[in-house]
Amino acid sequence: MLTLSQAINRALRHGLESDPKVLVMGQDVGRSGGVFRVTDGLQKDFGADRVVDTPLAEAGIVGTAIGLAMRGYRPVCEIQFDGFVYPAFNQITSQLAKLHARSGGRITVPVVVRIPVSGGIGAVEHHSESNEAYFAHTAGLRVMVAATPQDGHWMLRQAIESDDPVIFFEPKCRYWSKGEVAETADDPLVLPAEVARTVRPGTDVTLLTWGSMVETCLAAAAAADGEGRSLEVVDLRSLSPIDTDALVAAVARTGRAVVVHEAPTFGGLGSEVAAMLSERCFTSLESPVLRVGGFNVPYPAARLEGHYRPDLDRVLDAVDRVLAW
Repeated sequence: MLTLSQAINRALRHGLESDPKVLVMGQDVGRSGGVFRVTDGLQKDFGADRVVDTPLAEAGIVGTAIGLAMRGYRPVCEIQFDGFVYPAFNQITSQLAKLHARSGGRITVPVVVRIPVSGGIGAVEHHSESNEAYFAHTAGLRVMVAATPQDGHWMLRQAIESDDPVIFFEPKCRYWSKGEVAETADDPLVLPAEVARTVRPGTDVTLLTWGSMVETCLAAAAAADGEGRSLEVVDLRSLSPIDTDALVAAVARTGRAVVVHEAPTFGGLGSEVAAMLSERCFTSLESPVLRVGGFNVPYPAARLEGHYRPDLDRVLDAVDRVLAW
């Protein structure tokens, strides 16, 4: 059993051991092991030239990583908190995402940008964002979200080995959650990063979710059992590309869907999922696809985040509505 943070640390260690061109870089990732201790021990074992403590300059971190990738390296950047990624937004969306296309395929930029994401830890302002929609909207980026130690380890390994730039989200409220992690890549539990995973089968309503909300949806499904309702939970895992065939198949089985994410519903990725399902499952749907998400306000102070983040009751309310339609 490993925690999510330990599983990610093991994946980074594997990358550093397997390929001398892999680098880990970011604020405090070296000597202190990162603010969440995800990179603990890596600089001691691989040296300060492989695990690099950078200045507090996110645009510089990503910009340097892009240059390194163009020279054959495979940098893994850590953005200390989700709300700190915005100074690097231009480097990510204007350069990292576009260099491969702009060069006619001649240049690859195998950069991984790790971002601790979402709330649930009572953090201060700028430390609890759910900003996946910005990056999923940007062509040229792969966007992955690891909700479990299993995915934290194996999806990050796949991200490091990918020649595409990857935004790798890690729900910070799940860093201390424990789970089994497969030992070898040929274990049937190891899925390709772009494949959605049915976490729990069900027959009445499909809950489509990712990241911090996977656990919330599982709790809602367990509570619904007591009311004689069977809820399926599907973890998207990849937000760009989305495994649309898996989502369509899941919703076709139940005829009803609720998309759950922590980001605001307005302009959130749940809108794209709902629109896609409405187009491709029109004859299968028994009711409209509903969305449960955060409110369209700046992320609130810690004492109010419990009111902002979707919880079991809000998910079950949406389930009641799609079943009553």
